[in-house]
Amino acid sequence: MEQLLSLAFDNLSSYDGLKIRKGLRQVEGLLANICLSRGQSSRDRRASSVVKDQEMDEHEPLPPKSLDEVTDDPAFCEFFKLQEGFEWNVAMRLVSTLDRLVARGGDGSNDLLILSALDLVQGVMLLHPPSKTLFSREMHMNLLLDLLEPDFCPAIQSATIVTLVTALIDTPRNTRTFENLDGLLTITSLFRNRCTSREVKLKLIEFLYFYLMPETPSIPSARAAQDPQLPGLLQRSPSKLAKAFSFGVSKGAENGRPRSAGEGETRTQEEKQSLLGRHLSSVQELVEDLRQNTPFGGVVG
Repeated sequence: MEQLLSLAFDNLSSYDGLKIRKGLRQVEGLLANICLSRGQSSRDRRASSVVKDQEMDEHEPLPPKSLDEVTDDPAFCEFFKLQEGFEWNVAMRLVSTLDRLVARGGDGSNDLLILSALDLVQGVMLLHPPSKTLFSREMHMNLLLDLLEPDFCPAIQSATIVTLVTALIDTPRNTRTFENLDGLLTITSLFRNRCTSREVKLKLIEFLYFYLMPETPSIPSARAAQDPQLPGLLQRSPSKLAKAFSFGVSKGAENGRPRSAGEGETRTQEEKQSLLGRHLSSVQELVEDLRQNTPFGGVVG
């Protein structure tokens, strides 16, 4: 797997669009190999995991693995362990690539690369939640806010909003960084802009619902009590998610290094309502609707 990542990172660090595209597809292939069922053994999958720059198969899409299948897969375990170190962290490389793509300006091919990079950043954060800590840094959070500027196409704005939600969920430290950088002003300004597409405005409303929900940095579990070194962020299911991430505890955690992207000061719903009220007049209506209708099926917060 290190060889695959090395090849992908070499391409992602290029300034040539074709090489960047190849690097993104190599990362996509690696993640797909972990997440999709292929009906073959882990050894067979690793033997055939050399990702080539070719068009996607037009056959019926492969079904995703169940959570149990993912956590039992040696390839996932190996990937997660590699993400714990600086050298092989995929999210860090993708964010650097995204930064260079944004600096190049907008054109059709560049927009497609940005969309692909955003999708992969989302996927890596879901597979390795501690990578979310990248967005506690202002320079990386600013990158997402830059992508919400009116200069970018609606598809990029929508994908950025989803990426932003992925980076903020269960991570109050990232949310505080977002607030400190006037992220709420960026969101509400885009919402009020007459040129903003209807699709993007719907995404923005969903984001505001998400933002106003109570913050839950960690969910206690029996496994968490037994093993306090496990990140609280990863305790949603002691039988599944905790199992998946139990091997991710490293010596750095023993030495006091923060292991959870969810650590940080939380704010109450009323405090966030007050902050948002500085930029939007209809906050109370959003809160009442949130309490009555429980959007997202109550899975957030």
